[in-house]
Amino acid sequence: MANHLPEWKQEFAWLKESPSQTLRHALKNLERAYRNFFEKRADLPRKKKRDRGDSFRYPQGFEIDPINSRIKLPKLGWIRYRNSRQIPGLAKNITVRLSGGKWFASIQTEREVEQPVPVATSAVGIDVGIARFATFSDASFLAPLNSFKKYEQRLRRYQRMMSRKVKFGNVRRDFLHKATTTIAKNHGIVCIEDLQVRNMSQSSKGSAEKAGKNVAAKSGLNKSILDQGWFEFRRQLEYKLNWTGGTLLAVPAHHTSRTCPDCGHVAKENRLTQARFLCVECGYENNADVVGAINILSRGMQLLRDEGQDTADASAGYASTARIACREEGSGLARRRKTKPASMKQEPTEETLRVAA
Repeated sequence: MANHLPEWKQEFAWLKESPSQTLRHALKNLERAYRNFFEKRADLPRKKKRDRGDSFRYPQGFEIDPINSRIKLPKLGWIRYRNSRQIPGLAKNITVRLSGGKWFASIQTEREVEQPVPVATSAVGIDVGIARFATFSDASFLAPLNSFKKYEQRLRRYQRMMSRKVKFGNVRRDFLHKATTTIAKNHGIVCIEDLQVRNMSQSSKGSAEKAGKNVAAKSGLNKSILDQGWFEFRRQLEYKLNWTGGTLLAVPAHHTSRTCPDCGHVAKENRLTQARFLCVECGYENNADVVGAINILSRGMQLLRDEGQDTADASAGYASTARIACREEGSGLARRRKTKPASMKQEPTEETLRVAA
């Protein structure tokens, strides 16, 4: 397709306004999108619309003047930018993108760095939800931001005065960056559910031949799911843990909040309400989201052991974190039944974890 660029420029004069390298990179992006589609990693590529997701890349021919806070881009000339940090290494390319009515330049550099060693020595399991954005296996949690729900009424009153994508997008990104940075700095291993957000938020309208069920309720749930930003939360966790030398483990999400972390019993009746977990087999009681986070951490540790990694040698006691979290120490949420001793319980066996999964 790149061989057709000269004749396309004759047919569409506006293509001449762009450097040829940015056009070639647009074709590379198209090729990558189709490869992801044929390998079943993404949907069929959609046609791009003007002023939506506009971006282009300069692989060469640019100059950076950090002293005067300006960048020289081919066919655009010198452009001033907000110099918020130093640029380490050799600049290899610059990607310019439009987001919320503002232009941003992402500079990719090349430099040698030592293999990072995590400063944090603890492991944590995280269960994401709507009532609680993220619940940790130590019983702490992050309250949801709900940026759309918070500003929806104001949006209706001041539709012409407030840009929806600017307000909500910036607020959500700020919240996610702060949360993921704190988690990556304080934990060496983070275990999360392997959620397919795209499938979870699909429309239930159905088709003309077969109408969907509970469309209104599912629509409200989809809006709440997308408002949380779970996919972006996982993406930021992954690359920030790479920066700090940590590890992100994605485990199967089946029955994490219906499996008793004390005896391993799996039943729908264990979670009769959204917030309360009560094992019908042994009587273990806790917050349902905390139970989910504990089970997520246990599955993550089991995944490491299956890969031959010795979790018992970890300085923070990674292998025992899940069962420590099951105890009442410091949480105020977990209430152990009176019929069991207060001693530390044995970890779920491999067979129990297999059943839970």
